[in-house]
Amino acid sequence: MLSVGCLVSAFMIELNRRTVLAGGVSTVVGALAGCLDRATTADHLPMVSQATQYQGPQCACCDVYATYLEEHLPVSLETRIEHDLTGLKRAQGIHRDIWSCHTTVLDGFIVEGHVPVAVIEQAIDDTPSIAGIALPGMPAGSPGMGGEKRDTWQFFAIHTDGSYAHHSER
Repeated sequence: MLSVGCLVSAFMIELNRRTVLAGGVSTVVGALAGCLDRATTADHLPMVSQATQYQGPQCACCDVYATYLEEHLPVSLETRIEHDLTGLKRAQGIHRDIWSCHTTVLDGFIVEGHVPVAVIEQAIDDTPSIAGIALPGMPAGSPGMGGEKRDTWQFFAIHTDGSYAHHSER
């Protein structure tokens, strides 16, 4: 189940605060119950010295993902509300086909969407020549999203020229 806040960020639709809060409590509780327990202490990102997540102003799943990610970082995650996510994603060289609701930058390495820490770590370690890693959309069961994982997740390498290619699946 996608939260109203996630849909807002994903499709860049502006809703007022009252509309979001009307359905917010159950959404946040469901997202927290379904996502925070996925974190494991074995997954960590010890090499990161600077971390920033860019997200829309009303995205509950982005907040949950930020909490998940921060639990695995040796530094605090800076969260920035971005009103022009489209422009930010284009400036970062992220192709529209692999967009999600938020973009995180870890020491210059782009993480697009709800990518698990283990996949981020593998992408940084295994393929240092890529600019980032993406999990398109907002798949159920991924960190920050509620629900059960139903399908195989397809991860894509983001190249410095703005192209992308299949990286791995899980």
